[in-house]
Amino acid sequence: MGLDLLMPAPAEQFPPPTLRKLRIRLRNWFRKASRPLPWRETRNPYYIWISEVMLQQTTVKAVVPYFDRFVEQFPTVQDLAAASEEDVLRHWEGLGYYSRGRNLRRGAIQICEQHNGMMPTDVGTLQQIPGIGRYTAGAIVSFAYDRGAPILEANTVRVYSRLLGYRDDPRKAAGQRLLWDLAALLPPKTGAGLTNQALMEVGSLVCRPQNPDCPACPLQEFCTAFRLGLQQEIPVAAKRPEITPLVEGAIAVQRQGRFFVRRRSNGERWSGLWDFPRCSVRSLEYATRLSRQALRPVERELTDHLKQDWGLRIALQGDPLQIRHSVTRYRIRLLCYQAEWLSGSIPDGETRWATPEELASLPLSVTARQFADQLKLDTGASR
Repeated sequence: MGLDLLMPAPAEQFPPPTLRKLRIRLRNWFRKASRPLPWRETRNPYYIWISEVMLQQTTVKAVVPYFDRFVEQFPTVQDLAAASEEDVLRHWEGLGYYSRGRNLRRGAIQICEQHNGMMPTDVGTLQQIPGIGRYTAGAIVSFAYDRGAPILEANTVRVYSRLLGYRDDPRKAAGQRLLWDLAALLPPKTGAGLTNQALMEVGSLVCRPQNPDCPACPLQEFCTAFRLGLQQEIPVAAKRPEITPLVEGAIAVQRQGRFFVRRRSNGERWSGLWDFPRCSVRSLEYATRLSRQALRPVERELTDHLKQDWGLRIALQGDPLQIRHSVTRYRIRLLCYQAEWLSGSIPDGETRWATPEELASLPLSVTARQFADQLKLDTGASR
């Protein structure tokens, strides 16, 4: 018998008198402790949608400047629908998980075509828009229209698991059902937006993954995990993926002051973004020191890659810029080389020769942007 079958349902743990007391305690705390965030200063459902998508797998601190720039560039859903994918991705650049930006644009187009440019007001219709799942739909309905709608995301998963004292994995189907039931129970019919915002804020500021600040928590009185001393064990931690180290090479091929770049295709990492040719490097271990002897086979690999995959003959120049970064479960050591074009033509299609100034307007991955910025410095210094 699973642990979820041994515990009472949320409605039994939180009868109406307890719920009323919890909500009052929560709202009073939120009015004093909440952070001033730009998307909390509006009931505009479009702005709330943008913020909620940006906040997926991204910290509040990182999102604030992106949100401000994005809504300044695309102030209405009509502006976003009319924008090119390239322009949207350029303003998304650095946030990662670029499918979120592409889905926002696709969703804006659908809203304009099917809903006369008006954001839907119910959870079911919102979920038919690309990139809007159950949580995001609930957040829009709750925060923009102040209607009772359940929300369940990383912070509230933790809060709800601790409130219930749920000791099984909340990511499994049984745990999800239980937590969604509690999420539907907590917001009142009126004032739902404030209650849901407060629950998320408790999870972000107080009910932290490690070392939760229980003395400061407005929900301490209602928390089963606190009562049992299980705050550190609940919720069950997700299994961390095994980290895989990789070495990759990127090559900026220059021809008459322009650099060869390509748009990454569907199915590739950073699909839709522009990038320099890059490939995995087999001849260098992740931790190997960059001696001249170690780099010779790397340079042969990269020149062969440009010839075989792109039909270009090149001459690598100087030592590489080294960038270390992580993507999902990969820890990557990227060697960025500059090269001079010798012969060969790039194929038609999603490729181009771009000046350093043109690179500044193209959407690039974070590492490609770092490389492009260095190229601009180098080419400026050489003039």
